[in-house]
Amino acid sequence: MESVVYFLLAAALAVPLFKKLGLGAILGYLAAGVVIGPQVLGLIDDPEKVLHFSEIGVILLLFVIGLELEPAKLWAMRAQVLLLGSGQLFITAGIIYGVLAFLFEMNSNAALVIALALGLSSTAFAIQLMADKGILGNEDGRRGFSMLLFQDLAVVPILFAVQALAPIEPDTDPGQWWLAPAAILGLIVFARFLINPALHFLSRYGGREIMTVVALLIVLGAAVVMEHANLSMGLGAFMAGMMLANSSFRHQLEADVEPFKGLSLGLFFISIGMTLNFGLLVESPLTVMFGTLGLMSLKAMVIIGLVMLAGVPFPRGLMLGLMLCQGGEFGFVIMAQAMDLRLLGEGTAGMVNLMIGISMALTAPAVLWFEKFTDKQIAKAPENIEKFDSSESEALILGFGRFGQVTGRILAANQIHFTALDKNAEHIEFVKKFGNQVYYGDASRAEVLEAAGISKVRTVIVAIDDPKMSQAIVEFIVHHYPKITIIARAHNRNDYLALKAAGAHSVIRELFAGALEAATEALHALGYSDGQAMQKAETFKQHDESLLNKQAKVLGDSEKVIEIGRQGREELEAIFQQDQRAANRS
Repeated sequence: MESVVYFLLAAALAVPLFKKLGLGAILGYLAAGVVIGPQVLGLIDDPEKVLHFSEIGVILLLFVIGLELEPAKLWAMRAQVLLLGSGQLFITAGIIYGVLAFLFEMNSNAALVIALALGLSSTAFAIQLMADKGILGNEDGRRGFSMLLFQDLAVVPILFAVQALAPIEPDTDPGQWWLAPAAILGLIVFARFLINPALHFLSRYGGREIMTVVALLIVLGAAVVMEHANLSMGLGAFMAGMMLANSSFRHQLEADVEPFKGLSLGLFFISIGMTLNFGLLVESPLTVMFGTLGLMSLKAMVIIGLVMLAGVPFPRGLMLGLMLCQGGEFGFVIMAQAMDLRLLGEGTAGMVNLMIGISMALTAPAVLWFEKFTDKQIAKAPENIEKFDSSESEALILGFGRFGQVTGRILAANQIHFTALDKNAEHIEFVKKFGNQVYYGDASRAEVLEAAGISKVRTVIVAIDDPKMSQAIVEFIVHHYPKITIIARAHNRNDYLALKAAGAHSVIRELFAGALEAATEALHALGYSDGQAMQKAETFKQHDESLLNKQAKVLGDSEKVIEIGRQGREELEAIFQQDQRAANRS
């Protein structure tokens, strides 16, 4: 229990401090691990055991990466992913391999593993850095993301290759060769035909907590199956996520896994920090520093060259190169697997891990230095460029019943992309038969909204049935995403007032428009002309909206609300009487 307290305390102190300094959460976790590890305070005795357990975070991360790899998204980015992504990884890894294998005469298998590990950048670190510097949403950000996406796609094949390069164990049974293909085929069949019906059933009868349990069961179950087939656990998690990328439950699964992924990934980085061997820096300072700076310089130059071939000016290319020049979190994973398989010794793997950690530490200061001594504006792409992802939604519809569907159909008819969330699984299956893109998810949960991309949309339509939940959602969006325009559905006048008070920009009473139309038709049937009937309905509408706005300003004072309502009725009667006298005179 004491160890848990140390982990939480170290993370709580280090991560906010490092984020405040612009150095990122990952570096904060690594620093926390260094401090509480055996080399400084010695609060944790056996970091290796913690590291083994914390690899669950990497497994969950690979599952989420698989979930996000929608075929349409990959296809839209195929050119940049293949050209920039493969070019960056293979050119960097090829040069490192050549230096290690030929210049230093290292074993070819070991050199290849190290080269591939160092060719990867930190997706979490670089994405956050690009977002902080305001380039994630422009064309430079898209190029950087393409490289990171290819690296994420390459992680599982690299882990598989590490396993293939390892020396064959004496007790390995050649007759078990069929286990690997059988496990892969079984996982594909299970994910393709059984998971969605099971999730559909559990969403109706299991409750929210059961959905969380099932999400973790899918990830860890797939990982364990692959481990028993002598394959990487990460491969199983990645495949499970990829098979569910087009599922209606994708956003909900991602939201359920996210808290566990964040905690266990933090634990993983703390564990890496505890195992970083700074004694190597004392023993071989020149090797470590020249190796680290050489790695960062090589990756930056490769990235600069590739993006300049794509027409990017040198200053912007340099900025992108600096942001992606560090080693990545999966480098730690590859080194751990290589040690387990006896491809690398502890000293060599420790040296590589130390270089990766130091490169992460130097990346943010390098970017800050570049900004300080360069004109910031020349390092940014033009603003008038197309969106980061052409399929990115501009609107988010929460609740896709009849109200939400009508809104969605009009948006779709005008080629406006939107994402819709609904937590009625049976309802979703019916709606999807007609071609609507709607996902399963509880819109009252912040992590579900974030997984659905609320930070990227301009408008949110709150169209759910529950008035109290609608009000809570509006308050959350106003507080956390103040620039988003909120259009909310109200059942009655009280809902209207509550949603206005919560901060909704526009509130639509679902029965009001229909009632006005019915009143207009009734007046016409009773002898009024079309123009007269429409004018009276419009007069009532304007007066009623004015009355509601007045009541919204004094919502906490029930006596004033009632008084304004009474005055409003009297004013409306006077308006109609005045109209009637005018009509009689004419």
